Amino acid sequence: MPSLGSWHTHRRNTPTYTMGSTRIISSCLVQEALNQKGYCSQKIHLTPWDLTFLTVEPIQKGLLYFHNHTNQETQSPIQIINHLKSSFSTTLTFFPPLTGRFVITNHNHQDEYKTATCHILCNNQGALFVHAIAENTTVNDILQPKHVPSVVRSFFPLNGVQNHEGTSQPLFAVQVTELVDGVFIGCTLNHAVADGKSFWHFINSWAEISRGHNKPSKLPSLERAFLNGVEPPIRFPFTKDSELEKQKPPPPERFFHFTKEKILQLKLKVNDEAGTDKISSLQAVFAHLWHSVIRCSRGCDPQQELSYRFPVGARPRMVPPLPDDYFGNAAIVGGVTMTAEKLLEGGTAKCAFEMNKMIASYTDEMLRSHCASWVRGPTLLKLRNLANFNSLATGSSPWFDVYGNDFGWGKPVAVRSGGANKRNGKISVFAGVEEGSIDIEVCLPFEILEALENDPEFMDAVSI
Repeated sequence: MPSLGSWHTHRRNTPTYTMGSTRIISSCLVQEALNQKGYCSQKIHLTPWDLTFLTVEPIQKGLLYFHNHTNQETQSPIQIINHLKSSFSTTLTFFPPLTGRFVITNHNHQDEYKTATCHILCNNQGALFVHAIAENTTVNDILQPKHVPSVVRSFFPLNGVQNHEGTSQPLFAVQVTELVDGVFIGCTLNHAVADGKSFWHFINSWAEISRGHNKPSKLPSLERAFLNGVEPPIRFPFTKDSELEKQKPPPPERFFHFTKEKILQLKLKVNDEAGTDKISSLQAVFAHLWHSVIRCSRGCDPQQELSYRFPVGARPRMVPPLPDDYFGNAAIVGGVTMTAEKLLEGGTAKCAFEMNKMIASYTDEMLRSHCASWVRGPTLLKLRNLANFNSLATGSSPWFDVYGNDFGWGKPVAVRSGGANKRNGKISVFAGVEEGSIDIEVCLPFEILEALENDPEFMDAVSI
């Protein structure tokens, strides 16, 4: 365990304050325990895959744990918090971008459309660590309700921050919230720094070190991939004073659980109807959800165009493949578009077949072409375009190791996401607790969620 001197602490010497029913006890900036040689003050330039996310919100994912009573008897809450801080500091040593800050520079340029550049300065300024308490919230208060309770959003740090604010805000933040009978570890990662795969790589590594390992079993590969001879830094259009979207009431959220057996049945059924054997389990689940949402929504104009978007991982698709431990963004948002009439007439099998075809199109050549095209005409994602009724959008992946994250007191009992980027139509997918199962977190209006819950065709594949 590193000494307390390795923490760069800015404790707020003010009374504790309340965020909803969650009370913040303390917050501090945590530095790397030891700077890795060669990374102090190094610049890491951002790729097109990274820059795309500058104008949206970060990744927010968290893990829920019951108290381990044996551990509780031998360690006080403050000892557990201090141990988590210490192991956090040690883990950051191997992930220097997470303690750095963005540098965004505006340039005078003959092409007014391309005015800015951005890089990460690995200056070890620190990642945020917050200790909080939710005195009246139990683990079952989070697990049992049909819809995700709003208090969960207060378990995450840096709410309301956009990625481009990483010039002054931490690029990574953790909030450890004590519950009546458990703990919630909520993490916020600037999405322009890295993607979901890298997010869980860090959490997996932190859990290993918290359990007593000296270093992660899988070290990150920190060199960024610039394709087709693109030279960094990349110039792109950016205005810091751009008008921010007004905050809207958070949408209702509901988890649907798909067991391994139900998924297999759905996959076999969809492949049989589509006359193929190429449709994957995840494609079958996505297609089932999309078709069911539109069917249950009712009142769609038959000619209205609808789309379903989700990230397609680039690491294994490149030639040669990018390292599996590539730390950064290495995914492209793909989408399938159909009219409401064709979607409903074609059924789940048609939706799944189109998804499969779209994913197969993302070859090495296509990914390289997309990056080159982006550099010629760079565009950034907008919050208002992330998801809506006409454009469902899925994030995360069931292949990430969520339930293997044992920090020393056992495995988590649930995963939840924060309020970042939440809009009606936003969907998050996670591995379920049981091996081979999948959990889908769906943000939609109450009436559509209720229609799904009362739809026998949809619920036939879902386990309550």
